[in-house]
Amino acid sequence: MCGIVGGIAERNLVPILLEGLRRLEYRGYDSSGIAALDAQGEITRIRSIGKIKNLEEKIAQSDMELQGDCAIGHTRWATHGAPSEHNAHPHMSSEQITLVHNGIIENYQELKLKQQSLKYRFESETDTEVIGHEIHYLYQQSNDLYTAVKQAISSFEGAYAIGVICKDEPDVLIAARKGSPLVIGLGIGENFIASDVSALLPVTQKFIFLEEGDIAKITRCKIEIFDANGKAVERAVKKSELSSAAVELGDHKHYMHKEIYEQPQAVIDTLEGRISKEEVLVSAFGDNAEAIFKSIKQVQIIACGTSFHAGLVAKYWFEDILQMPCQVEVASEFRYRHPVVQDNTLFVTISQSGETADTLAALQQIKQLKQTMNIVTLSICNVAESSLTRESDLTYLTHAGPEIGVASTKAFTTQLVALALLMTAIGRVQGCMESAQEKRIVRGLQKLPQLINSALGHESTIEKMAELFADKQHALFLGRGVMYPIAMEGALKLKEISYIHAEAYPAGELKHGPLALIDENMPVIAVAPLNDLLEKLKSNIQEVKARGGKMIVFEDEQSDISSDDSFEVLKVTRNVGRITAPITFNIALQLLSYHVALIKGTDVDQPRNLAKSVTVE
Repeated sequence: MCGIVGGIAERNLVPILLEGLRRLEYRGYDSSGIAALDAQGEITRIRSIGKIKNLEEKIAQSDMELQGDCAIGHTRWATHGAPSEHNAHPHMSSEQITLVHNGIIENYQELKLKQQSLKYRFESETDTEVIGHEIHYLYQQSNDLYTAVKQAISSFEGAYAIGVICKDEPDVLIAARKGSPLVIGLGIGENFIASDVSALLPVTQKFIFLEEGDIAKITRCKIEIFDANGKAVERAVKKSELSSAAVELGDHKHYMHKEIYEQPQAVIDTLEGRISKEEVLVSAFGDNAEAIFKSIKQVQIIACGTSFHAGLVAKYWFEDILQMPCQVEVASEFRYRHPVVQDNTLFVTISQSGETADTLAALQQIKQLKQTMNIVTLSICNVAESSLTRESDLTYLTHAGPEIGVASTKAFTTQLVALALLMTAIGRVQGCMESAQEKRIVRGLQKLPQLINSALGHESTIEKMAELFADKQHALFLGRGVMYPIAMEGALKLKEISYIHAEAYPAGELKHGPLALIDENMPVIAVAPLNDLLEKLKSNIQEVKARGGKMIVFEDEQSDISSDDSFEVLKVTRNVGRITAPITFNIALQLLSYHVALIKGTDVDQPRNLAKSVTVE
């Protein structure tokens, strides 16, 4: 989603904000801008459509000198109003109030009509302008920026994270959040705001994570935070363990490629401190996790996108290995229906960022049921101090590190590792998993980094396979059993970054419709591990071959499928079990999508129309 960066200091902040905006590019955007309050008390604003480099060039070429020690910047991902310079942030009201905003103001039409009757002029199609005008209107009455912002946000319905500066209060920056993340970065004689810590790593590693409803009054040397009730509160200062180098490309051409290759280490980091002597440490899920796990009778997983696919894989594990009922649902569907919820359910929410709007809303819906039912919530997340982790009873943090590419890779892998550990921990606590089986699973997870490295060793072969897609616009992915959601994830990756229309089907469904699509222009990708469904999958492959289809088969070394003119076979791995197989085979699908995107010439890390973290509906 959109990105915010701002600050108040004793130096020119424009270069710092430009670097911060570059570090927020991964969130997805179509325009950007910076507004700065200079020593003469004037606010200068420059905005541009397209990449940050366009904004940088426009600033360099402008007759207006953009500099100031109180400034705010923004990358916008269009919701209300098309991508354009006049819709780009920051927005201004009466040349006095300037702000940046993430989120959506749902009652903006009502506010706009009121403000138009007060003779306010609108210069954009965005919902953000009503925020600025509302603050300006109230500022005329109070002459205090904090008071005006506090009064204004009480009239907003929806989600927001805002940073506000005022021409008449050059020493104050106001920040507020509800439903969208916002952090404060602490410096010496300077303080900053941003959508996430990565934007500010070059200037600080000390952060305050604002909580829901917080308003902060920020000066160079002081931070005052007030909760939703207007009460002064103290929020913990956290030191980030990330370094600015963690979000650099290094020797890789794209972040996605870098993050694919970071997966072995991400698995090691996610397992560290969570297993001991070939056993899962149940306490890794929380101090009271063991008592909670004893009482649960079923699992409900809520997630979106790639995280939803991770949940679907886990459903096979819970039901096949533990015989425990497990339901998986897309968060945007769950929150708008009336689900039948049973007592003693463990609700698992999965999100890379911990700020996914629909997943958070579903969690809030679940929490209302907790008042009358025995329900426990667990979040699996990659970001400490995210909204999801703060709202959940139990938390398991994956240690994937920063994931910049919009198409998730290492976050997905570490989510699967976390879910495997969760399933194993519940099995041991409930006595439905023998010690020998737990040891096999743990040993398999410990071998996973090596298995991933072996799969990565096939990149040059996969790169050649990708040439099949140079002139193709459609693709079909097939899998059976636990490999069906992996096929879904493979299709999603291809769609996201190459813009090829791709669908995934359980291979057994071929005769129920998809077989009609098969011809020489429809490549088919099949995942063929060595399991009890292999012979049935081989039959499905022959059905495709008989109809002139072109196939790529990723198989186990012992699956024994031979290449011929109609399909290519790559032996990705061998001797992988139910837990490690889906993770290992997915690596090949990630590399395939990446190289197809290179051939198609698309923007791999920032595909069109997509955002990294979907913080609004």
